[in-house]
Amino acid sequence: MRWAAGLLAALPCLAHVVSMSTGEARLNGARLDYELRMPLYEAAHLRSPEAQPPEAQLFDAVRFRGAGGEARLLEHRCHEEGGNLVCSGLYLFEREVDQFDVECRLASITVPNHVHLLRAEHGDKRDQAAFDASFTTATIRFRPPTAIETAVRDGAAGFWRGVAGIAQILFLAALVLAARSKRELAVLAGMFLAGQTVAVAAHLSARLAASPKFIEAATALTIAYLAVEILFLPAAGQRWLVVGVLGLLHGAYFDLLLEAGDYGRTAFTGGAFAAELAMTAALGFTAGAAKMVLGPRGGLAGRICTALLLAASLIWFGAAVLT
Repeated sequence: MRWAAGLLAALPCLAHVVSMSTGEARLNGARLDYELRMPLYEAAHLRSPEAQPPEAQLFDAVRFRGAGGEARLLEHRCHEEGGNLVCSGLYLFEREVDQFDVECRLASITVPNHVHLLRAEHGDKRDQAAFDASFTTATIRFRPPTAIETAVRDGAAGFWRGVAGIAQILFLAALVLAARSKRELAVLAGMFLAGQTVAVAAHLSARLAASPKFIEAATALTIAYLAVEILFLPAAGQRWLVVGVLGLLHGAYFDLLLEAGDYGRTAFTGGAFAAELAMTAALGFTAGAAKMVLGPRGGLAGRICTALLLAASLIWFGAAVLT
C-alpha cells in the first residue's frame, strides 16, 4: 500500500483547486511594463531545483518575445502589498512591436493546477490570455476577437478546467460510488450540474466574499461528506438534494475563475459541464466494468476506494487550512 500512502501525501499539492495569479502588461512602442500579482500563500509554493530566490524564479518563468527575439528585462522589483507578492518588470524589445508572444511556466514552479491570467493593453486596445500547465504559450495580438472566436476560446478554457480540475475528478468519482443505479447516477449528475449553474448565475463567490482558500477547503469537505455518507449511510435517501447543495460550492470555484478571467459565462460553463458529463460517463462505465470483473468483491473494492477518497479529502482539507 505504499503507492496509496504516497498518493495521499501528494494530493494536497495536486488538488490545490484555486491556485491563481494575475498579470498586467502595458505595451508602448518597444517598451513593455509588466506587473505580476500572486497571493503570498501561493508564493509560498515557489520551488526551484536551483534554489533561486522567489523574485528570480518568477521573472524566469514569464518571458516575452517579439521583433524576432526575446525582450530584455532591464529592471525588476518585488514587494508585499495587501496580502500579495507584487512584482514589476520593465522589458525592451529590439524595435517597436504591435504584438508579442508570451511563455508562462508558473505552474511548473508553484503547483500543477496554477492558472495565470494575463491582461494586456496597447493604447486603447486590449487582449488577454490564460496560462496553466498545458497551455504555456500565447500570442497577444491586440485585435478584437469575433463572437465565434470568443465562444470557442471560452468554451475550450472551461472544458480544460473541467478536465484538469482534480477537485472535479475526485468529486465525480465519489458521485459514481454514491450512485446505487444508473438512473440514480443520472439524477445525481444532473443535480450536481444544477447546483453549479445556480452558483455561477448568482455570482456565489462574490456574494459570499469567499477567498480561494475558503473555496479550496470547502471543496475538500464536499468530497469528505459524500464519502462519509457512502460508507456509513449507504441507504440514505434524498442523496440528490445533498449533491445539489454540494454542487453550489463547486460552482463557486468556476465563478471565481469567471470573475478573475473575464470569460463569457455561458461558453465557459458550457465547456466545463460538457467535460464533467464526459468524465461522469467514463467513470460510470469503468465502475460498471469493474463490478462485472470483480463480482462479489466489487462491493469491497468500492468501499476501499471510498475510504481512500475520504482520507485524501481530509488530508487536503487539513493542508488547505493549515498552510
